Amino acid sequence: MSRNVEAGKPGANAKKRVFLALWPDEPTRGALHHLARGLDVGGRPVPRAHLHLTLAFPGTIDAARAECLAARLDSLHFDPIAILLDRAGRFDGPRVTWAGPSRSPRELDQLAERARGLCLACGVETDGRPFEPHVSLRRHARPPACRELAEPIHWFADTLALVESGNNGHAGPYRLLARWPSV
Repeated sequence: MSRNVEAGKPGANAKKRVFLALWPDEPTRGALHHLARGLDVGGRPVPRAHLHLTLAFPGTIDAARAECLAARLDSLHFDPIAILLDRAGRFDGPRVTWAGPSRSPRELDQLAERARGLCLACGVETDGRPFEPHVSLRRHARPPACRELAEPIHWFADTLALVESGNNGHAGPYRLLARWPSV
């Protein structure tokens, strides 16, 4: 069963800006943070505590739907997934530099599809974009060429999280609402 990390009593009209993500362990988070700080592309590094790989992005939803996602998070249980983050690239619109796998593991793609299915089961539409596994490293960066990383990061992903970004539907600091496996 997933465990609420942060419990509260939201008002009837409370909104939450949420996403479902793989949450790195500390060694992986440290390697990602080191990579982000070492990229010479300008902009600013994503805060260490915000590093993650998004599986589904419901966006701003009402608190009851967020509670549904938190209560059912454990239905997405999975065996740990070996992910090789071996390339860097950039999304032009938001000017985000990222690290990602050159080949997405089938298990990762299936987990992302199941995460979107959970959103639908809770009455939530996701952003509809195709799944492109990546970890955002820097924001407002200059465009690097998509390239292989000299030192790939081997991530044995085993933790899933429902994360709230900000407060009352507005972007801001992250807060874990639930995680699997629970601790």
